[in-house]
Amino acid sequence: MPAIRLPDGPSTPPIVQSLEMLVARTRTVRRLYDRFGSAFTMHMPRFGRSIVLADPDEIKAVFTAGTGVVANPDASLGDFFGPGSLFAVEGDEHRRQRKLLTPPFHGRRLSAYEALVEEETLREVATWPVGTEFATMDSMMRITLNVILRAVFGAEGAELEQLRKLLPKLVWIASALAATSVPEGMFGRIGPWARFRSYRQTYDEIVGRLIDRTIDDERISDRDDVLAMLLQARHDDGSTLSRSEIADELLTLLTAGHETTATTLAWTIERLRRHPDVLRRLVAEVDAGGSELRSATLLEVQRVRPVLDLAVRQVRAESMQVGRWTLPRGQKIMISIQLMHDNEKLFPNARAFDPDRFLGSRPGTFSGIPFGGGYRRCIGAAFATMEMNIVLRTLLREFELVPTTAPDERRHFRGVALAPAKKGRAVVYPRSARHVVPESDRAAEATA
Repeated sequence: MPAIRLPDGPSTPPIVQSLEMLVARTRTVRRLYDRFGSAFTMHMPRFGRSIVLADPDEIKAVFTAGTGVVANPDASLGDFFGPGSLFAVEGDEHRRQRKLLTPPFHGRRLSAYEALVEEETLREVATWPVGTEFATMDSMMRITLNVILRAVFGAEGAELEQLRKLLPKLVWIASALAATSVPEGMFGRIGPWARFRSYRQTYDEIVGRLIDRTIDDERISDRDDVLAMLLQARHDDGSTLSRSEIADELLTLLTAGHETTATTLAWTIERLRRHPDVLRRLVAEVDAGGSELRSATLLEVQRVRPVLDLAVRQVRAESMQVGRWTLPRGQKIMISIQLMHDNEKLFPNARAFDPDRFLGSRPGTFSGIPFGGGYRRCIGAAFATMEMNIVLRTLLREFELVPTTAPDERRHFRGVALAPAKKGRAVVYPRSARHVVPESDRAAEATA
């Protein structure tokens, strides 16, 4: 076995390093990058000794390594989504399940969801206050939750209403547990894990009823929702997914396709209010029926404000050579999405918000990585991209978004996602009303 070689890192106590990452993740990794370079070692109670990587070649080596070399860490999101979740399985089973889950989120089926996204967006924005500053993130959460619920389960019903109330609670407690690492046995029947198990049991009961109803549906073959497709799906050997596997997979899709997309949309509002020139060009493009700048803007928002700033892997082989480093079996690897997106060689003037950098081009497979990379790249990336595009198009068509001179909203760690601390605050006026923007708002726009 070759000699182990790990990068240097801070010598502060693990609890201090963990608190720094919890309170000021972006500032912490940037400070450590400035001190130690594109690789450094951290020690944190939840993850133990972890190697943080920001070198493009070394990150590519990790993302392209086989499943026998690297895999999800032992303490993964699979703990919360269940053993049948795409987050929990590895190797051949992961490939089998991913193959079944891919069709609903690509191609013709993907375009079928566009009208649904616009409908839910229009329903939500009809409640927005006019001329009064408000936080957009809760609205974005409702839009993305309603969209994914309808895409996954199809028609409305009592069970979907129950899930609308339950899922935000389930996501919140799971995120808190993932961030704080409260042991599962702690506090017995009254602690956070007990609450999580209660929410999960309720979820399983609701989904069980929906599965029964879908199985009995004589028109199941005509349905486009994910549940109907999974119930009819077959592996290459003719086997089907079990009910528990379906429940786990649907929970994965519902949660992963909900909060992260909504958070990116809130960041989009936050960025556009502080860049009025881009905002004006986007409105003109919408009116002309175009979409190139809008697509570039969403790429740039995800680059400068990645919602998930780390992708975690663990060495499974006896050892693994990653560029300059030789890593032992069990070594945790944190791929820093934020530091990759900060790379001046990949993205000149990287700290600036500049959607024009993506006009006519896209970030590289292993450089712009808001959805992760390799065989575990987010399966819903195409769906999320479509959803954000339709939501932003609808907002720009329906409302005038008033710019601001307020400072940037800081990043707030929510347990899994990095969100704008003030939830993407906005002031809007309906464009259809041909209103006159108050002089105070015009002054703010001119100053911006």
